[in-house]
Amino acid sequence: MLIALAVLLFAVAVVLILAAMRPDQFSVSRKISVRAAPEKIFLMINDFHRWVDWSPYEKIDADLKRAYGGAASGVGAAYTWEGQKTGQGSMDIVESVPPSRIAIKLEFYKPVRASNIATFELAPKGDSTEVTWTMSGPTPYLFKIVHVFIDMDRMVGKDFETGLANLKGLAER
Repeated sequence: MLIALAVLLFAVAVVLILAAMRPDQFSVSRKISVRAAPEKIFLMINDFHRWVDWSPYEKIDADLKRAYGGAASGVGAAYTWEGQKTGQGSMDIVESVPPSRIAIKLEFYKPVRASNIATFELAPKGDSTEVTWTMSGPTPYLFKIVHVFIDMDRMVGKDFETGLANLKGLAER
């Protein structure tokens, strides 16, 4: 019994040490090349009403409740959501530089509280546009423990890949 307790304490200590060594900030980013002008893609991102057409998070919860506020698009546009599978949160566009950059303040209220920044960078590359979707934010110690077991990049990155592929499909029509 004493050996089992010692092994358990050692395992807990290892997890706590590994968590302490994790960075204080996280960043997840994905890119895609889209055969469309940056101006066309920018309009799809800069207006939260259009996210229903491409955002992977819009498809997760059939009973998702949405509300829009503030400006129709661009700086000041606001979007809130609440759902069984998606939790509860809000997004506010805090920077809008046509047709190259959009920054969004992203707040999660449920199931856990978190504050992050999401950015979309659009860079022309010949007859295409390279679109980069990034989310970054602080990593409190409790989240660092979770990140020892769950890879945030792999988890959120798949959603970003899906969303960017959806955006590409719409923009290339």
